[in-house]
Amino acid sequence: MNNYMLYLLMLCGGIAVAVQPTINARLARLIGVLESSCISFAVGTLALFMAVLLAGRGNMRGIAGASWWELSGGLLGALFVTMTIFVVPRIGTAAAMAAIIAGQLATGLLMDHFGLLGGRHIPLDSSRVIGVVLLMAGGWLVFRRVAS
Repeated sequence: MNNYMLYLLMLCGGIAVAVQPTINARLARLIGVLESSCISFAVGTLALFMAVLLAGRGNMRGIAGASWWELSGGLLGALFVTMTIFVVPRIGTAAAMAAIIAGQLATGLLMDHFGLLGGRHIPLDSSRVIGVVLLMAGGWLVFRRVAS
C-alpha cells in the first residue's frame, strides 16, 4: 500500500474521529456521559471481535508477553472518547477537534523526534515544526471564537 493510500485512510479516520463525538454526545443526552462512552466501546469491541473472527491473522496468546503500557491504549481510548462526549456539546465539534489536533501534533512531533514507545525516529526539522505551528495556529483561530 503506497503512502498516498495510507494518508487517505488516515483522512477517513480523521472524519470518523470528528463525527464520533457528536454521535456519542447525542446518545449521552439519553443515557449519560459515562454510559454513552461504555456503549461506544462495547459496540466497537463487538465489531472488532467479529473482525478478528472473520479476518484476524494474529495470535491473541501473544498478549501474555505484553508490557502494562502496551495494554494502556484501550484506557487512553476510553479517556479520549469520554472527554469528547463531555466537551463537544459545550464548545462544539470544530473547537474540540482543534484542541485535539493541537495536542496530537505536538505530541506526535516529540514522539517522532525521540522515537518514543518504539516508534520510527523522524528528527525535527524546520518544515515539520512550521507545519505543526501553522496547524496549531489554525486550531487556535477555530477555538478562539468559541472561547470569546
